[in-house]
Amino acid sequence: MKNKWSVSIILIVAILILANLISQDFFLRIDFSEDKSYTLSKATKDLLKQLQEPVTIKAYFSENLPPNVAQGRRDLKDLLVEYNTRSKGMVVYEFINPNENEEKEQEAVQAGVHPVLIDVREKDQMKQQKAYMGVVVSMGERKEVIPFIQPGTAIEYELSKAIKKLSVVDKPTVGLLQGHGEPSINNIIQAYNELTVLYNVEPVNITDTTPVPERIKTLLIVQPKDSLRPGELNQLDVFLARGGCILVAASRVNANLQTAYSSTLNTGLENWLRKKGIFIKDNVLIDVSCSQIQVVQNMGGFQMIRQVQFPYIPVIKSFAKHPVTGGLEAVIMPFTSSIEFVTNDSLKFIPLAFTSEKSASEQLPVYFDLQRQWSENDFRQKNLVVAAAVEGKLVGQVKSKLVCIASGDFIINSRGNDRSQQQTLAPDNVSLFVNSVDWLTDETGLISLRTKAVTSRPLKEVSDVTKGFVKWANFLVPILLVIGYGFFRFQMNRNIRIKRMEENYG
Repeated sequence: MKNKWSVSIILIVAILILANLISQDFFLRIDFSEDKSYTLSKATKDLLKQLQEPVTIKAYFSENLPPNVAQGRRDLKDLLVEYNTRSKGMVVYEFINPNENEEKEQEAVQAGVHPVLIDVREKDQMKQQKAYMGVVVSMGERKEVIPFIQPGTAIEYELSKAIKKLSVVDKPTVGLLQGHGEPSINNIIQAYNELTVLYNVEPVNITDTTPVPERIKTLLIVQPKDSLRPGELNQLDVFLARGGCILVAASRVNANLQTAYSSTLNTGLENWLRKKGIFIKDNVLIDVSCSQIQVVQNMGGFQMIRQVQFPYIPVIKSFAKHPVTGGLEAVIMPFTSSIEFVTNDSLKFIPLAFTSEKSASEQLPVYFDLQRQWSENDFRQKNLVVAAAVEGKLVGQVKSKLVCIASGDFIINSRGNDRSQQQTLAPDNVSLFVNSVDWLTDETGLISLRTKAVTSRPLKEVSDVTKGFVKWANFLVPILLVIGYGFFRFQMNRNIRIKRMEENYG
């Protein structure tokens, strides 16, 4: 009997070892996540199938990292296994531990992957550990460096973006309209840095007789301050008529926080857009979900700076299910206006982003009362559209697309040439802008990957009593289960002994 159990245990162990060895070469993963965060997108699969040259990926990752950081290494390895399989060996990878010796550490730094300091708990003490978490993607003599991979971020997008950047031959050209008080390329530097991965971005000037250059596939119009002449607006129509696409990021609000006053901004675009089915209303929106601003107050002879809620800078958290807005969580839209659709049977109108359930609109001009005490009655509207897309035959018989975001300030880092006043934008602000350009310009589908990440879904707040109950339950339940199982086994063995004694007695 004992020999039989020994043979069974040996067979089970052998089967497990064999299965583990087989799993090294055959990869299978079932993705139960809500947004399929661990499943390769069609865009990546298509990109890998079209590779003409081998791609080498070197992952410089430290070992023995804390569990929350080490998860990023495991996710990356699983992803690289899939890249290798889907590309039929065209993507090869290796993991290198720079902490192993000084030579490998120098190799990582020279490749462009620098160490970061992470907090590690050891023997009930916190200390900092030097860790490497970067990737170098190479194709021939060309290479792209991802210096740091944050656990939970869109790793697939970063890898696929790097591979496409190395493999693409002719980048589409995107134009940024100039000449009417619009921000320059340097004023939208975050968006520019993202766009240049897949596109050539160049300034564009048009006149009554100078059209949009033929090489431009998508034209960006960001918050012009001066009027566009009828001849220039006609050039925009000519551009759409040949199949070009346009992104307009502009509101009707001319806001000045120094004077706490806002007036109506008229550039001619509002009437031009209305003919394309989009009406940006002459208002400014307020929202309970909003950002804060700093206000200087005099208190007892001293100047105090305090943060106050400013409803005129809504934080947009409601989005349509669409490639432009997929994966977005919060976009800050200063001084935005509302958008309405002008009925046109030949066009498809797509609302993209909305205010919260507690919002409202105020007719321009508006004075910003920084001391105003806001109440629930001030926010009686809901789900006002602040971004929308239109596609169809906008001009002539050729189909084209147009995206309108009723705020231009949401993507501007600075004004003029003053770099000292440059502000860092929220990541989702940049994603909304670049996603719009991708949807208008790029047909590969990488747009769906930029915001694809493991979303944080924290538990809701609970009372101290509930926390205590869960804590003790986690501590006691396993102990009680072990004791219960032991008691159950004791009773089973006792019953067997009694049964055997009765049989012997008989």
